[in-house]
Amino acid sequence: MSELRLIRHGQATPFEADTDRLSPLGETQARAVGAAFGAEGWVPTHVLHGPLVRQRRSAELAAEQASGWPAAVQDARLAEFDGDGLIRTLAPLLAARNEAFAAQVAAFRASDPQARNRTFQALLETVAAAWQAGTLTHPDVETWAAFRARVLAALADTLALPGGSRVAVFTSGGVIGLTLARVLDAPDATALRLNWRVRNASVTRLTFGAGRVSLDSFNEEAHLPPAGRSWR
Repeated sequence: MSELRLIRHGQATPFEADTDRLSPLGETQARAVGAAFGAEGWVPTHVLHGPLVRQRRSAELAAEQASGWPAAVQDARLAEFDGDGLIRTLAPLLAARNEAFAAQVAAFRASDPQARNRTFQALLETVAAAWQAGTLTHPDVETWAAFRARVLAALADTLALPGGSRVAVFTSGGVIGLTLARVLDAPDATALRLNWRVRNASVTRLTFGAGRVSLDSFNEEAHLPPAGRSWR
């Protein structure tokens, strides 16, 4: 049998001008992943990461804390869905035609720093649901169908690796959520619900082989101290 570990990147900088980089906490979290794998004696045979800076850098920092890891391979199919596009391009379109959503946008803009995550999450979930349903689209934003197709293609290639493979994949919450929905034979809506729960630098473990794949654990973060855990 083979093992697949899905690692969400460390904390990034979602409310800053450059959203695609690790925060200082995110760098610490990524190093903790590699240290935990090393302490366990788990050495991957394959290391994959998406093309985003926060994904690649998480893989690099984790590898620095361990030994014997192979060179990482970038796979563009492991990129997160276009969250910036959902907020910057699709959200204004939805607000223009939906008064209730326009009120959500206003609530987010008026929120204080302590409420920012909560109000932003409500806004994002509304936009993402419409995007996933295909009722909210724009030529500049990747569709749910395209995102789903590329992620599942990457998963299929991973599951075709030789028996005994140990695969570490550094990616994002949307990719992890969709992968688990596929493994659990759950509807697409479940992918987003799982995505909202994936913590920074968490580890999700699966076992695969002989045409089967099983979920062993979801969203592990015991390798991070309580003060070093984050959601966004």
